[in-house]
Amino acid sequence: MPGEQREQRSRIRIALLSIAAGSAILGLKFFAFRISGSTALLSDAYESVVNVVAAVFALGAVVFSGKPADREHPYGHGKIEHFSAVFEGGLISLAAVIIVYEAIHALMTGPRLQNLGLGVAINFLAGLLNGLLGAFLVAMGRRKKSKALEADGHHVLSDFYTTLGIGAGLLLVKFTGLAWLDPAIALAVGVLLAFTGFRLVRESSAALLDQEDPETLEKILAVMNRVRPPDILALHEMRTFRSGRYTHVDIHIVLPEVYPIRQAHDLAEDFGRRALATAGVEGELHTHVDPCAQLFCPRCPLTDCPIRKEAWRQAEPFTLEEALSQGAA
Repeated sequence: MPGEQREQRSRIRIALLSIAAGSAILGLKFFAFRISGSTALLSDAYESVVNVVAAVFALGAVVFSGKPADREHPYGHGKIEHFSAVFEGGLISLAAVIIVYEAIHALMTGPRLQNLGLGVAINFLAGLLNGLLGAFLVAMGRRKKSKALEADGHHVLSDFYTTLGIGAGLLLVKFTGLAWLDPAIALAVGVLLAFTGFRLVRESSAALLDQEDPETLEKILAVMNRVRPPDILALHEMRTFRSGRYTHVDIHIVLPEVYPIRQAHDLAEDFGRRALATAGVEGELHTHVDPCAQLFCPRCPLTDCPIRKEAWRQAEPFTLEEALSQGAA
């Protein structure tokens, strides 16, 4: 079985595991709420509902993003994973609104708590399972280069941290007898979730709009300096964008203008392949070859160049400023 097919099946298995584990954890959390009547525990259960729904959407995104590029989608289907992350952010925001409503209602009518210790213990067990699941999803999302799995994992981890905070707050309720703290904790959870949802929507929207990623640029440029052949004299008009786990790079490279077309083509193609492979980036690099126009003689090691105007001095490392500039001059 080809390597990419194995990777895709692995992503699907991970997404299915997330759905199954999330559903079991959701059941535990609602059970904890039912036996305790705690609004804070109800808010934690609502967040787990979002986890399960988002995991189902993430599965669809992983399946769709694994389709190869075609005539209608020449850059592949990877951006669906960013749609998944936006959708998850919207769900988190919706959960925040519901939790805030329930918290305010409980503050106005008065909480009715029972069996709080047992409820907190069950909820803590569910939270611990969530922490393990979230760490696994984040690690696998990065390893498999799946934005949908990674976003799902970050949300599950945020649910774990929320559970810890709720548990600590409810222990305070149990030992102090201050029942109003229960809906107050739920209200704080709702506000925190609202900020989490906004951040996730903002980051994923930036990816959908092909906002430049400085970290990716710097990583690829550093590798290009390591693998460059000496006769690539300069880079400019470098652009990158992510489509799911794929990174697309467009760049102009400057070569000695006396090179034949075949030699220039082969050099550019080999440079692009080695750069992506060394960087560990899954994607493609498109190069456009520009002639030197005798502007880079001090950098050019071609000793027998018939049109040289200046003597060679030394090679200059590629810089981010030059790589992003609009021309070779």
